[in-house]
Formats: sequence, structure tokens, C-alpha cells
Amino acid sequence: MKPRTTLLITLTGRDRPGVTSRLFGVLAPFPLGVMDIEQVVIRGRLVLGVLMACDGPPDLTEIHRSVSALASDLGLDAEITTGSGEPATGRGRLHVSVLGSPLEPGAVAAIAGRIAANGANIDRIGRLAHEPVTCIELDVSGADPELLRAELAREAAQRGVDVAVQRGGLHRRAMRLIVMDVDSTLIQDEVIDLLAERTGCAAEVAKITEATMRGELDFAASLRERTALLAGLDASVLDSVRAALRLTPGARTLITTLRRLGCKCGIVSGGFTAVIEPLAVSLGIDYVAANVLDIANGKLTGRVLDPVIDRDGKAAALRRFAAAAGVPLSQTVAVGDGANDLGMIAAAGLGVAFNAKPVVRDAADASLNVPYLDAILYLLGISRDEVEAAETDES
Repeated sequence: MKPRTTLLITLTGRDRPGVTSRLFGVLAPFPLGVMDIEQVVIRGRLVLGVLMACDGPPDLTEIHRSVSALASDLGLDAEITTGSGEPATGRGRLHVSVLGSPLEPGAVAAIAGRIAANGANIDRIGRLAHEPVTCIELDVSGADPELLRAELAREAAQRGVDVAVQRGGLHRRAMRLIVMDVDSTLIQDEVIDLLAERTGCAAEVAKITEATMRGELDFAASLRERTALLAGLDASVLDSVRAALRLTPGARTLITTLRRLGCKCGIVSGGFTAVIEPLAVSLGIDYVAANVLDIANGKLTGRVLDPVIDRDGKAAALRRFAAAAGVPLSQTVAVGDGANDLGMIAAAGLGVAFNAKPVVRDAADASLNVPYLDAILYLLGISRDEVEAAETDES
């Protein structure tokens, strides 16, 4: 089949109402079909690009005259270029999200250079957020996803930015269950470390916790070792620890936004139900899995009841939550920072390492190193403007 002739019509200049409608009104008399449209307005400056297809030889002279007359009337610049064939699809389309605080030009240049070096093309660029984190999203075609993800991850680490590479399309908007780790993810604290501070063994427990999160110790064994050091602690201390918890910045915004969008939220924790469950209720969390402390005569015995929520337990909880919500695993997101989160991160449709240990960053689909948990929304294609609009509508 003979390739169709294509026309790329670009208008640039000061934005004003009605530009798009007037351009298509001018093009309406010609035998053209719309293939693609892109419009960007930055500080009142418009860039409008329209890709048109024509099965027969177009009347370029007349089209150019009509578009030029319109541009002159609107005070805009016009450019028309011709080509042939369909827009390139390469090996599929990808969404590449780039986040930084600040996001410097050199980082953008380096990421774009890596994309080009992989033989891929940037088809569109848009901004999802500009404060407190800047996030831009690039629609890329012609790249091998795994190869590009690996190369961009290395570049991002050198440039101090975050990069996520995901399959293109609307599947991100289909995510319907988000499951998060609690300690050092949903909250800024480690619950067992806070309890240890009340017993005078904080340094010893923190050392074991850190080694466990790096994957150097078996989680279940280390949890029992640390919990044993809490023996004799008055159970009333659990209330003071719960009151001392500090949410990660953006956590409440993330959860309320997801709930407005009809998503279910779950939390899984190597911490303890006595502390975690009241937190879940206050945030409107749908599903909870955490460990249970043994308490006798109003005091902690130093034992944790079976089954222990470890790496396998977290993955099992993700599957259990998904089944309860009627959501396939491909439409789930798992977020965590430590080695015991690796199971659920691997099982989820999208695994996100949040300010995570290197072993987790290497295994996850996406890695965020900014201190704001609601940056996860950008990985789902939800912009800061959409978040703020939803907050305004609710109020």
C-alpha cells in the first residue's frame, strides 16, 4: 500500500482563545485526516502542532495560503512540512518520568541524550508537577524497555534525579490497589525502634533493624531477636508510640487522592497491629497486615505471635488484598524501602522503591528518592493540577 502524504502544521506565538478551532476551520475544506495533535502553552506562549494525512496529492499552495493568512490574522508564526507514512511506533511506546528537586537542565539533557543513543524518539514532553518536586513526562517510541530502564537508571543516579520507565498507554490509570510498607515509607519512623527507646536498648535494636533492611539478616529471626529485648515493657507505651508517629510528607495527600479516584489502599508492616491498625483507621486505609505482639498482664512478653509478616508474608498480603478488592495483580502497586518488601514489589504490576536500600532500588520497576510520598501519583500519570483540582472540588 502506498504511504500516505503527511503534513505537519505548526503554529507558534502568543496564545489566545479560539486558535485551535479556527485552524481546523481553515483545514476543514481540504481532504485531510487528523493523525495527531499536540498543544503546549508556557507562560502565554503557544506551540500547536497538527499532523494531517492526505490519501492523494494535497494542494499545498492553497493549504499554505489559508494557514498563513490565519496565522497573520492571529499574530502567529506558521510552518508546514511534508512527509510520508505513519507516526513511528518503533518497539512500542513508553512513558519516561523524570523527577528532581530541582530538576536541572543538565539532567534533562543527559536523559534525553540517553534516549537518543538508544535509537528512540521523544514524541511528546509534558509537565506533571513543578513544586515541591518538578516532574516531566516524556512519551518515547522505538526503545527496548528493559535496556532503556537500565541505562536511564544509571544516568539518573549520576545526575541526582529519579527516572521511571513504564509501558505506554492507559494501564497506569487502571491501577486500582496500592499497597505500602509502613516503617520508613508511610511513616518516617521504625516502630520497633521507638519502642526500644522506651527500654534503653535503642542502639542495639536500631543496628539490627538497619542490617535487616539491607537484607543481611533473616527478617523473622531478627524480629524475634529485637522483640525479645522489649520484654517487660508496659503495654501502655504502645499508645505513646502511636501518638509519636510522623507521617511521611505527602502521605495523606496520596491516600486521599487515590480514594477519590476509587482506588483501594492497603498497608503491610513488619511492625505491630497495636500501633498500625489505629493509624490505618485514621487514614481510611482499606486493608492492614502487621505482626501481633504477645501481651500478658499488661506487659509485653518479648514474643511476637505467628505468622510473622516477613517478605513472604507481605507478598501474600498483597495477593490477599487484591483478591478481596477483586483486582488482578497487574493492576496493583507495591511501595517499600527494605529487603522484606522485595516479594510484594516483584508480585505487583508496578513495584516502587521509595528512598530504598540499593537492593530494593535495583529490583523495583521505579525508584523515588524524593522525600514526598505523593510523588507516586506522578508515576500513575496524575498531575499536581489534578490533585489540587480534586481537593478544591471536595472542599
